[in-house]
Amino acid sequence: MSIFPNSPRVLKGGIVLADPATAAVQRIIVLQYNPDSVSRTLQVQATGGEGGNRFEPLRIKGPAVETISLTAELDATDQLEFPALNRVAVEVGIHPHLAALETMLYPSSGTLVANNALAQSGTLEIAPMQAPLTLFVWSKQRVVPVRITEFSVTEQAFDPALNPIRAEVRLGMRVLTVDDLGFEHRGGGIFMSYLQVKEQLAARARRGALSELGITRLP
Repeated sequence: MSIFPNSPRVLKGGIVLADPATAAVQRIIVLQYNPDSVSRTLQVQATGGEGGNRFEPLRIKGPAVETISLTAELDATDQLEFPALNRVAVEVGIHPHLAALETMLYPSSGTLVANNALAQSGTLEIAPMQAPLTLFVWSKQRVVPVRITEFSVTEQAFDPALNPIRAEVRLGMRVLTVDDLGFEHRGGGIFMSYLQVKEQLAARARRGALSELGITRLP
């Protein structure tokens, strides 16, 4: 609880794993501390190669390719000051939080065992394993389906049993659009909601005037 009772509640960013068909929530991973910065890049989808088709230079063929990167900090130091209230941190440090993030990149062990059994029984074709729908949540204005493209961990401190107690996790994500998922996919619908929120926010931006640019009309 904040020592300032009238201070606003600070929301947390995080990742939601959902069923790709129904969007039923399977797991919520809340970032322990919000990163100081979130980097985003957007690459236009022009109709041609780099620079686009010279005969149709103003046409775009789909949503921009958006990537997001951030560095999340994990730290059990404060929890270890109160061991009776934080038995998990005492026993295994930040291993559980790291594992929750890392297992986003793995098929489950049960799925691997099941596919191995199918292979051993002579099944000729085994469908690739389907991952949960991964959503990056950074306020209610930014809820987007993503694919994890970069994941690196730097463990910075350890307890006497070599459990990590402080670490930085570097996350890179690519936003999945209707080009990737289709309009019928639940993730495609979430992307469209994200795009519509962008448009609504853009409509609230102050409109400029040509005079501010030092001109009265276009040439």
